[in-house]
Amino acid sequence: MVRPMTERPPTPKVKSRAIPAAERPRVGGSRRIADLMPDIGRAAFRKFGFVQSSIVTRWAEIVGSHYASISAPESIRFPVGQKAGGTLQLTVMSGHAPMVQHMVPDIIERVNRFFGYAAVAKVAMRQGEIMPSPAERRPPPRNLKPIPVELGDSLRDIGDPELRTVLESLAQGLANSSGLPKIG
Repeated sequence: MVRPMTERPPTPKVKSRAIPAAERPRVGGSRRIADLMPDIGRAAFRKFGFVQSSIVTRWAEIVGSHYASISAPESIRFPVGQKAGGTLQLTVMSGHAPMVQHMVPDIIERVNRFFGYAAVAKVAMRQGEIMPSPAERRPPPRNLKPIPVELGDSLRDIGDPELRTVLESLAQGLANSSGLPKIG
């Protein structure tokens, strides 16, 4: 018997049995909530215009405590398809906008120094209330060893007090460390 080309051979019917949900193997293992939180926070900050959430948490370090007490970053809006030349949206306490306006070039420089590239080109301000954030207090390190004498003597000859303070801090950190730093 010869069949025409348009006819298909009959396929055998097989009954499929659905596996109950309790018997199915898990595709992904369980994860700790601590593993998920950075991703959740990162997604929320990106949604509201922040590439790095640390600009919000470290605002006082970036602009100084005085300007952090009267201003707060809201978002950074970048041109479409770019990650540079953005506009930083600041909320400024009522009455302080003229003073902050004079500091805009300095704020742009400090934010770009924080990012490491020219992320911000403009600053837009709006007036609003700023909630004071409590200063973060950290306990001193447990084992404070004195700066080694040979380092302490050589640091006294440095004329710039800010550079000397930074180098003394570095020497103190090296004296207190126990071996090589761990990169995680």
